Amino acid sequence: MIKVTLRKKKLKSEKESLYLDYYPEIINPTTGAKTRREFLDLHVYINPKNQEERKYNQEAFEVANLVKSKRELQIRNKEFGFKENINLNVDFVNFYQTIVDEYYNKTSLSNYNTWKASLNHFINFSNGIIMSSQLDTTYINRYRNYLLQVKTTRNAKEPKRISINTASSYYKNFIYVLKQAYKRNFISINLAEDAKYIKEEETHREYLTEEELTALWKTPIKDEKVKHMALFSALTGLRFIDVTNLTWKDVFNDKHQGYYIQFREQKTKNIKNHPISETAYNILKSQDNSEDLIFGNIKYSQITRPLKLWLQDANITKKISFHNFRHSYATLQLANGTDIYTVSKLLGHKNVATTQIYTKILDKNKIEAANRINLNLDGIS
Repeated sequence: MIKVTLRKKKLKSEKESLYLDYYPEIINPTTGAKTRREFLDLHVYINPKNQEERKYNQEAFEVANLVKSKRELQIRNKEFGFKENINLNVDFVNFYQTIVDEYYNKTSLSNYNTWKASLNHFINFSNGIIMSSQLDTTYINRYRNYLLQVKTTRNAKEPKRISINTASSYYKNFIYVLKQAYKRNFISINLAEDAKYIKEEETHREYLTEEELTALWKTPIKDEKVKHMALFSALTGLRFIDVTNLTWKDVFNDKHQGYYIQFREQKTKNIKNHPISETAYNILKSQDNSEDLIFGNIKYSQITRPLKLWLQDANITKKISFHNFRHSYATLQLANGTDIYTVSKLLGHKNVATTQIYTKILDKNKIEAANRINLNLDGIS
């Protein structure tokens, strides 16, 4: 049981401040913060000099004891006190912001930006004001419908709806925040449990063939570094962030493993030894930097336009971003006989189900089946 004691704190003036001391510490039901003290904004004279000051002290103590009695009653009624005994009521938008801020240092920049975008949409929907106690199933369904209908001008001249997969991603983030709110007692019901997720549409992951990669290597580009980084990703399956963070301290070679990279993945934070081919190593060796970052300090925004022009010059019309070079690595590994479990490990996937999407791109059984029926048709060669 929490013990509530009325105490005094001496001030610089000839007065003392009255406050309640809680033991053990309690949770403030408004802010959700832990505290031992609750200052009452009441003061008393240390040495009352006359009847008026003595009367002032008496009234202040009466009010303080009334608050003390109220708090003791609230604790018994589970409205105040231990975290597990109370339901807090906090600003849910601020709580959402806290979750997004937590992701700043533990995820990739692109993932963090997705979290920020999901927060911005929720702010627009809620007008920036919603308390945790106001959340219910109806409100959550309304937000789901909002994401399915909302339009944006991002990357477009005219407003258009966000894609189903983008809406799905934002809604998943929102559900995660709901789960955390329930876990921390900010909401009394696990509203995430009955939430209907937005089903993602299956997307086509474009890849480049060996012939197209060779053609790209032979195609001149203004910034050779962009070419080297892209082909290195296609030969290793590394993400852009992992390529740009690569230093010579991460590169090793021994007779048992050959060339390999030891690094911590920016996305999963897992430390792994990643084998690379001699060709990939030769790309690294051709770089000017002998210290620090092998490819230098280069941002994603610096490579998008050179990459686009380079693909055009190579007469490749597929819609290709830097990440598609990683897709190419996965697809070509499977095409050349590497089993899916090994590919999954090479890509750093936690679950092989994530890797299975590449088997849909290159379904060998379908390809073999398509070529089983052969007819000798005159005039057709």
